[in-house]
Amino acid sequence: MAATSAGKTYHHGDLRNALVCAAVDLATEGGPERVVLREAARRVGVSPTAAYRHFDGRGELLRTVRAHARRELAAAMERAAAREPGADDPVLAAERRVTALCRGYVGFAVEQPGLYRAAFCVPRPHAAGEPAPERPSGEPEIRAFTLLREALEALTTLGTARPGGRPATGAAAWSAVHGLSLLLVDGPLRRLSPQGRSVVVEATLAMVVSGAGVD
Repeated sequence: MAATSAGKTYHHGDLRNALVCAAVDLATEGGPERVVLREAARRVGVSPTAAYRHFDGRGELLRTVRAHARRELAAAMERAAAREPGADDPVLAAERRVTALCRGYVGFAVEQPGLYRAAFCVPRPHAAGEPAPERPSGEPEIRAFTLLREALEALTTLGTARPGGRPATGAAAWSAVHGLSLLLVDGPLRRLSPQGRSVVVEATLAMVVSGAGVD
């Protein structure tokens, strides 16, 4: 389901989607903490009672927003990879894809910090009357990680990765870009100038690629 801004055009046609759109707007503005079912209902122009017919509580709404944010993160990575120029050398092409995916990941975090935080939030335990949240073991793999893991596996197929480097390489690469993103969004690196941020990002991405290859 693609969420689009509910705005002031809602005419009580698809209330659930309108509430999700409003919740996505709230997360975009202020992160997962801003996602409140009553506020989403107010923005849409309906009563909380009407909203509760579609969501059992804030936890369910926030999990829906989290799923949307994760899809947006993966889409940003794929757009970045699609913009990367091709290369005749398959190894270079594979390395460029890894770099572009990582750049798209960090770029999404910097440009959409509220949604980025929502993508990795942990909704509170369900209250009485709310359905139990998904078990972590039952959640589908986060597509952002899948994209990065598959790109790194392509390097393995081409014979450029260190023997024995799997499966830890994918997790290590994800840790690098995720940690950098958090530092740029909420940590001390948020004060970097755009030029300084670009230097740090590119250095980190170069480290990710070199870490996946041979010495």
